[in-house]
Amino acid sequence: MATTITMPQLGETVTEGTVAQWLKKPGDAIEKYEAFVEVSTDKVNAEVPSPVSGTLREIICKEGETVATGAPIAIIDEIGAAPAPEPPAAVPAAAAAPVVTPSSYGAPGAGPGVNGSSGLPGRNGNGAAAGGAVLRGVSPAVRRLAREHDVDVSRIRGTGTNGRVTANDVVAAASGGPAAAAAAAILSAPAPAAAPAAAPAAAAVPAPSGTSTYASPVPGTLVPLTQARKIIAKRMVESLETAPHAWTMVEVDVSNVWAWRAKEKDRFLRDKGYALTLLPFFIYATVQSLKKHPLLNSRYTDDGIAIAREINIGIAIGLDSNLMVPVIRDADALGIGGLAVAAGKIIERARTGKLSADELSGGTFTVNNTGANGSVLSKPIINGGQAAIVTMEAVVKRPVVIGDAIAIRSMMNVCLSLDHRVLDGTSANAFLGDLKKRLEAMGPSGEL
Repeated sequence: MATTITMPQLGETVTEGTVAQWLKKPGDAIEKYEAFVEVSTDKVNAEVPSPVSGTLREIICKEGETVATGAPIAIIDEIGAAPAPEPPAAVPAAAAAPVVTPSSYGAPGAGPGVNGSSGLPGRNGNGAAAGGAVLRGVSPAVRRLAREHDVDVSRIRGTGTNGRVTANDVVAAASGGPAAAAAAAILSAPAPAAAPAAAPAAAAVPAPSGTSTYASPVPGTLVPLTQARKIIAKRMVESLETAPHAWTMVEVDVSNVWAWRAKEKDRFLRDKGYALTLLPFFIYATVQSLKKHPLLNSRYTDDGIAIAREINIGIAIGLDSNLMVPVIRDADALGIGGLAVAAGKIIERARTGKLSADELSGGTFTVNNTGANGSVLSKPIINGGQAAIVTMEAVVKRPVVIGDAIAIRSMMNVCLSLDHRVLDGTSANAFLGDLKKRLEAMGPSGEL
């Protein structure tokens, strides 16, 4: 029996996906739950597991092709089905593409050899040909990418299934391989040198999280739009066109909670393995305020305002070329310590490209830590399907009047963007006032 595989929906607001890389070719055997294709969206890159065991009969969508969720992308003949006619030799789609994009790594297969066609030593200082066993585990697209970046794939520890070297691993290796960005370690100790600025192929390939071409654009050139950037732009415009945005702000004295964090951070890192930032304190206070003001934890519908049963907090994470909002589900069931660990885990997975689709859906309210980048005032765009988004800005020491005296305090602005169809100034400021009181009441006597 033949099974048609469709483009999965990787997130509740995701409507399309791009075939980033085929991990199998027609005629290859596939085990049930074995990854056979990589799919990318504006939110996540994911390996798609096979729902059945069998043989890949046909690849319908080429690498780099973007299709709607639910559209057919491949056909698998299940074990025991009548054998299908032998498919013609696959011709990689992007063989003639002059520019490699993040969603288009397709390329002709490369024969065994070294990094570049010249056979000269590559960036990793290795002039030997990559071993046949290594190359058999690397797709033609990744081999081509490695040649363009002058990287020897045999010197890379892959992060894909069964240690397979992925496109992200190659780009991370070419750009210095930040461990936090791709978790790919180059086995030949010293960190590789950065790619030459004049290399057109390297300049055109958007890197994984933390190594984006957006971080170092060349004046006078056109930076190609990544698939993620195109969809982010679409979502932002939709949010502004759909929801009438309003904005308000309060100042919060976080001196006491800042002192509490400073007191506990070393012990927490030692015991839990995650840094204790101000974020979990802020999320905890936000959750408690949402319990008291549930209208903020809602969404507008044509039939009425739907108040969410759960409190699922999305955390906006800005990467060099992308924006992700992974979700802490049932955040109201966690204390400050639990929120710190949960936030640390999803931020780590976001930066290494390992978020699951489930972690990117179901959010009911969003928190944005814009202060991490030094911002003191911002007006965020509401995440689609939610009523509001709140930001925590940078903590700044300022002189403040307390009673009849002036004191130096740690102050933070808290900004709220709201959907004016759901909320008005009274309800929004009631929520912010409650959040301010909770943050200012926190102190070293509390419990994590």
